[in-house]
Amino acid sequence: MNIVRINLLPHREQKRQARQRQFVSLAVSLTVLGLAIVGLGHVILSSRIEEQQSRNTLLKTEIAKLDLQIKEIDRLREQIQAVLSRKQVVETLQANRSEAVHLLDQLVRQLPDGVYLRTIKQVGSKVTLVGYAQSNSRVSTLMRNIESSPWVGQPELVEIKLVPAPGAPTQKLSEFTLNLQVKRAAQVDAPKEAPPKAPAGKGGGA
Repeated sequence: MNIVRINLLPHREQKRQARQRQFVSLAVSLTVLGLAIVGLGHVILSSRIEEQQSRNTLLKTEIAKLDLQIKEIDRLREQIQAVLSRKQVVETLQANRSEAVHLLDQLVRQLPDGVYLRTIKQVGSKVTLVGYAQSNSRVSTLMRNIESSPWVGQPELVEIKLVPAPGAPTQKLSEFTLNLQVKRAAQVDAPKEAPPKAPAGKGGGA
């Protein structure tokens, strides 16, 4: 005997419920997948942020080291400049001492008879002489001697006047003020250009 089974449940309702179950499963799967993607992205970003922060820390450390090295270099430069300045001062003092020796030697050599110096003042290369002469002509002789000196030159008479002689008021002397220039050692030691040679004559000498 054959049994006939009849499904009394509505098939449309079953299909609808099946579709709902599929939708819920798909939604849950997508949600899980989305959470996984977000979590993975967060992990990747956190890793990159930590890596960048470590790089920034390393850069800050290196910059601090470079700053210290720059300060050390600046300090060394200041020390070198101070040493060079002291060296320049020593060289200037040595040059001035040599110039003073030559100046006094030349004044002794170039001073004519009848001329006496009262004061000698030097500022840089300029020297001011104040003294007495028995006559104006002796002052002129002193100026010519200065012009021919290898160590002093450019004499300039500032003032000359008759005054009573020290210790002998009845006698008159010429009191003069004279400026001159000290020649630098480089100028004195510079080789002079030889005069041009005359061209040889074509004919025989007389």
